[in-house]
Amino acid sequence: MTGLLGKVALVTGGARGIGAGIALELARAGADVCVVDMAGDEALDQVVSRIHSLGRGALAVRGDVSHRDEVEAAVALCESRLGAVDILVTNAIRSTRANLLETRFEDLQRTVEVGVYGVFHAMQVVARRMVARGTGGVILHISSPHARTPFKDAVDYNVAKAGAHHLALSAANELMWHGIRVNILEPGWTDTPGERTWYTDEVMEEMGRRMPLGRMGLPSDLGKAAVFLASDQAAYITGAVLRVDGGQFIEGGASWDSAGRHGTVRH
Repeated sequence: MTGLLGKVALVTGGARGIGAGIALELARAGADVCVVDMAGDEALDQVVSRIHSLGRGALAVRGDVSHRDEVEAAVALCESRLGAVDILVTNAIRSTRANLLETRFEDLQRTVEVGVYGVFHAMQVVARRMVARGTGGVILHISSPHARTPFKDAVDYNVAKAGAHHLALSAANELMWHGIRVNILEPGWTDTPGERTWYTDEVMEEMGRRMPLGRMGLPSDLGKAAVFLASDQAAYITGAVLRVDGGQFIEGGASWDSAGRHGTVRH
């Protein structure tokens, strides 16, 4: 598939999990990809190597999206090595697992810095360059059911995802006049290394079997949806929220968990 041939994508939080899945699928569709992440060199080198194996250009930048100067430097480096950014994916996030009474302010602050301020920095830096070029572009934000539902023991993540979700919708409302499409991908429970730090393999396998379509989501599922929204096939779509959750959160539908415990699951 070469629907994105000649395009340059920049993916924040792209070294692992959903971000890496998106980066790889964008490359598989023909895009050259810049991955920006705070991960160590091994994780960054691995995803870049996999992108190169697909025959696409790749660049790894170790950076913290909560720092404006690091975002600007990453975008400038991407432009100099791969070309102007046509597709931005804002995926970087962090979180802790604690309820309101136990959440430390510094944890809330740090999650908001990465998950809201980081999204703002990336969107504004890239969008300003897109507007200056006058050729339009695509921005995809990776949201979460936490943007709509205040799951227990995830205060900082709930707050950050809700804020960034509305930031992305605000961007869609304003940037469409410049030919820049902004859409949101909302994953359900996805099998990522991050999830496996919280849950055992046995729990992950059991919960996968309880999902409506019989398995948990994969990073590649989000990647394929990202390719669609970034392509000309979605040229008339902006301000949309596309759920990629295997039916987990169908409005008015049956719970994905026959025991009715979907409200306790964190993503």
